[in-house]
Amino acid sequence: MSAITIEAATRTAQAPAAAQAQTEAQAQTEPQAQTEPQAQTAAQAQAEPQAQPPSVAEMRLPVWFFGFEGVLAGAFDLLRAAPSAWPALVALVVVNLGVSLTLMRRRLRLAKLLWRGKETRKVALGLVGLRLGSHLVLGLLGAAVTGALGHVLFALVMSAVTVALLAHVQRTALGALVAAGRITA
Repeated sequence: MSAITIEAATRTAQAPAAAQAQTEAQAQTEPQAQTEPQAQTAAQAQAEPQAQPPSVAEMRLPVWFFGFEGVLAGAFDLLRAAPSAWPALVALVVVNLGVSLTLMRRRLRLAKLLWRGKETRKVALGLVGLRLGSHLVLGLLGAAVTGALGHVLFALVMSAVTVALLAHVQRTALGALVAAGRITA
């Protein structure tokens, strides 16, 4: 048993030395072959521009894109005004997803940051609070929105507030990313 262990240890000790000798022999026979790839790599590194962080203009979502979210924010009142409009709202959700995944693909990183940000959650909770609070207050005052025109007007107000708040959140998030150096101004 001990003879096998000693023999294995001797082979292990000899293996690195043999590998080092072989590497040195290859280095002496092919000195130019090793310097050419290194020179090419250095030239390629100088020729290729370094990856610049994206600019604000490249990352910014257009305000019209927030119109999708605005319509969806007013969906409750739109459905109260015209209950048969739900297929159009479903189609709008599909279009919103399609535009997000195709035309806005390059800006999806910012959208993900916005969706995960605290400010966006505050906006979402604020919009829910505004909707419930305003309907509650109007109901308590005896001026509850019951007609189709009232619901359409309420949907327009909710849509406008949503677009304005999302544009503000985007502007704030882009400012924070510029300050952190993750994007350029």
